[in-house]
Amino acid sequence: MDVRLLRIDSRLLHGQVATNWAKAISVNRILVVSDRVARDIMRKTLITQAAPPGIKANVITVEKMIKLFDDLRFVSLKPMILVEDPIDAKRLVEGGIKVKTINIGAMSFDSSKVMVTDTIAVGREDVKALKWLHDFGIELDVRKVASDSSKNLWKALLEKELVKDA
Repeated sequence: MDVRLLRIDSRLLHGQVATNWAKAISVNRILVVSDRVARDIMRKTLITQAAPPGIKANVITVEKMIKLFDDLRFVSLKPMILVEDPIDAKRLVEGGIKVKTINIGAMSFDSSKVMVTDTIAVGREDVKALKWLHDFGIELDVRKVASDSSKNLWKALLEKELVKDA
């Protein structure tokens, strides 16, 4: 399996992802990897219907994604993997999913989180997972769409002094 993009976006599959990223990185499958969404029939249905023409979208659990990654039946897959948060991204990498870069699109704000950029809010557990990914050697690339200039999320976390306790 040739993972073309691992993206963290709390919105998962939406217009920008479906139209821009899928074309820019030439994927033949979109895999939404989320234990929560896999159990939610309504969200699962909406997500699979949001796929652009000619690209199938599937919703699977983190555990299933890890099992499928080295399965020879899926060697021709060139997927874009979408997760809701850094914790699921960390679980995938710990489970053997190989990527050099993780793209971060948007992470929703709530009262337990701190805004790092105009579209990314992180909580304590998010920061721990991002630190682990950074220490593992993975670049944390912030871009909404493929044509945006790349920004390093790790630098933003350092500037906000969010990683000292992680």
